[in-house]
Amino acid sequence: MGTDSPFLLAAVSLLSALQMGYLARQVGLSRMVHKVLPPSVTGPPEFERTFRAHQNCVECYPLFLVTLWTCGMFFSEVTAATGGLLYIIIRQIYFNGYVKSAKKRLPGFYLTLAVFFTLSLLALIGILSGILHNSTSCFSRRKCL
Repeated sequence: MGTDSPFLLAAVSLLSALQMGYLARQVGLSRMVHKVLPPSVTGPPEFERTFRAHQNCVECYPLFLVTLWTCGMFFSEVTAATGGLLYIIIRQIYFNGYVKSAKKRLPGFYLTLAVFFTLSLLALIGILSGILHNSTSCFSRRKCL
């Protein structure tokens, strides 16, 4: 294994997967407290908010992983990992807020969008920089085709 392996990205990905497991467990505990048996997803508002908060996190998860890894591979692994850790904290804030009240999810929601936008923008900058760098060296060697 080389020293340039993306250990930070892998660590943040693993930590985020553990968080997703924790959030799923919170739904299971809420099911027990409110006596909502699977496959039902309706019940008291407290259960429904917990269930919805988890589902929203599940829906965002692929976008998080793609932006995390693309930013980390093409822009900066340290920057992406830092953004990933921030995302994990923000999603916990989002989840905790949503469980209390639908309106209390909004700060976490808006901060999540900011992290997605930042990771995506930095990933795009990294990709375009790589394309431009490859194009420049291709034309300087006159071996583009």
